[in-house]
Amino acid sequence: MRAARGSFQVGAFRGIPIRVHFTLLLVLPLLAVMFGGAFRRAAELAEVPPERLLGSPALWGLGVAVGLFASVFVHELAHTVYALARGGRVRSITLMMVGGVSELTEAPPRPRDEALMALVGPLTSIFLAGVFGGATWLLEGTRSFNLQFACFYLASLNLFLGLFNLLPAFPMDGGRIVRASLTGRLGALRATRVASVLGRGFAVLFGLWGALSFNPFLMVIAVFIYMGAEGEARQVRMKATLERVPVSALMTPRVAGVEASDSLWDAMWALRRERRLMLPVTEAGKPVGWVGMEALRTVPEEARATRAARELMAPVEVAGLEEDGWTALRRMAEKEVPQLAVVAADGTLAGTLDIGDVQRGMALYQTRLERAERQERGFRQERPA
Repeated sequence: MRAARGSFQVGAFRGIPIRVHFTLLLVLPLLAVMFGGAFRRAAELAEVPPERLLGSPALWGLGVAVGLFASVFVHELAHTVYALARGGRVRSITLMMVGGVSELTEAPPRPRDEALMALVGPLTSIFLAGVFGGATWLLEGTRSFNLQFACFYLASLNLFLGLFNLLPAFPMDGGRIVRASLTGRLGALRATRVASVLGRGFAVLFGLWGALSFNPFLMVIAVFIYMGAEGEARQVRMKATLERVPVSALMTPRVAGVEASDSLWDAMWALRRERRLMLPVTEAGKPVGWVGMEALRTVPEEARATRAARELMAPVEVAGLEEDGWTALRRMAEKEVPQLAVVAADGTLAGTLDIGDVQRGMALYQTRLERAERQERGFRQERPA
């Protein structure tokens, strides 16, 4: 749900940020060296005389590395377009050293749509492989050696990208297809658990293969797959739990915050008294903003007595008492805020909700999730075929 740390935005698509993770910048020159070292062998496979190609092997290696991540971007863009068309919500697209990820704040509602969303990425890559492969074939005999070689390499990269992602190694696309196909029979929780175990099994195999072949990139991919499978399973468990728990059961109860007319001195003392880094700012008992210790410290001491809290407050995001915890947590991620103000039906402040509250609630309500799993399993076993 949260954007990958260490990434920066380079563009946008339909308002969705496109980010590049710093690990991509680290691995790009290494890939350029690796592809440059395979330059002559690749030219022989493409049936192109290496001496007729313009530029050095290092320059071609860099171009191929950039082409690889351009192909990854198109692959992820296909996921995004399909997700948006089927009612999903995409927070960002991030390119990383091991590929790309489309960060969804809300997946398509039906398992069938999730499976097709996963499938559309590899199919797009395979389609591009066919297009560039066809162009390579058409260019044979034209003596357009540079263009022929570039098309051959792009065809090879996209074919590898498409086929590799179809492996049933959750959370890769093939693993997501497996998870979606099992959801109808096992339910989301058990299907995710099965897919996660399968993904971690593939990660171990990739790690062993990478160690035996002295391939560090394969070992890095293995680590990312293993961590990703565990992280996805944990998020599904969290979603299943929090959807059943109202915000009122998770929040820290609070009947008052900092009045908007209070001075910044008063606001600072309130934060110290409550031992909090942030408190809601209220008017007539209703939250209108947030005031935080970090912002207060930027104001000179002599000005804190004459300035009001409303002058320094940040915008507030609210959640209702009966709203489920997962919806509230998703809003925190989408709005990139550390806390929500919880309000009663009349809009007055009832409490606050932050990540710490959610984590404590998860620990308390974990047994509820396990009981729900058993009930879901029993219902599916009793349901007539």
